[in-house]
Amino acid sequence: MIKVKNLTKKYGSKTVLNDVSFTINQGEILGFLGPNGAGKSTTMNIMTGYIAATSGSVEIDGIDIMDDAKAYKKKIGYLPEIPPLYNDMTVAEYMEFVCGIKYADTSCIDKILEEVRITDVKDRLIKNLSKGYRQRVGIAQALVGDPDLLILDEPTVGLDPMQIIDIRNVISELGKKKTLFISSHILSEISQVCDRVIIINKGKLVAEDTPKNLATLVSGKNKYSVCIEGGKEKIEKLLSSIQGIERFEEKASSEAGSCEYIIYAKNGVDIRKSLFKAVAVNDDMAILMFKTFDVTLEDIFISLTEEKGGEKE
Repeated sequence: MIKVKNLTKKYGSKTVLNDVSFTINQGEILGFLGPNGAGKSTTMNIMTGYIAATSGSVEIDGIDIMDDAKAYKKKIGYLPEIPPLYNDMTVAEYMEFVCGIKYADTSCIDKILEEVRITDVKDRLIKNLSKGYRQRVGIAQALVGDPDLLILDEPTVGLDPMQIIDIRNVISELGKKKTLFISSHILSEISQVCDRVIIINKGKLVAEDTPKNLATLVSGKNKYSVCIEGGKEKIEKLLSSIQGIERFEEKASSEAGSCEYIIYAKNGVDIRKSLFKAVAVNDDMAILMFKTFDVTLEDIFISLTEEKGGEKE
């Protein structure tokens, strides 16, 4: 288990991290979200031992980085946003180099290359690889030494859709064997591969839970799309009369008299029965289409960071 406890980082009078605490359970894939300047990189830099915290602690399996940095760092593999690659080396040469600086046996290389699916390019120069393959090489170097925890900073940044899918599959497979801590701006990626999510904003932790449970923290996001036949003026008068509806927006209308609206219900209110009953008593009105919108991780992220005074990405 990884314990991050009361992390604070100050640069002069500026507080970048303010008393941040969380845990990462063994075998868990934990997503780390926050707007630019929220403190994500600072947190990861402290966790990897690149910089020191002003106060607070980080432990892996009871080993504090300040007490035994060497033993601590052996348990971590790190992929920064820009992979630390040497472009004029072949993949095999680079992996041998990484084994050397990590004091790891080179016999692990073939297994790692197979895990991240780059065995077929091991003799090619890194500079001749696609960005997707270079990201895989970056993940491969993080796996040298068989660390317990992998910290991945923006592992799919700049990749095309097919490359993103490939890297996501690699991450999912690694998640079956390793504990993963992933920072990403691609929120759909986090929701698909992560067991739990923490959201940081302005140096403070603002939310921590599964993506599903975080949806309950978002107010005013009960959203529906509905198309009603019966004339715009009459439809809008009816929608205004239903108490559970907070507001509605016209999306489209037709000459035949049907109108499509996006309806926002008050938090925790299910307006479906009220709406259907209200339409049913009007002989000249009918619901032609009705669908609900699930709260997405994007909704959660924007709502929580805006409520805490953050900026949008």
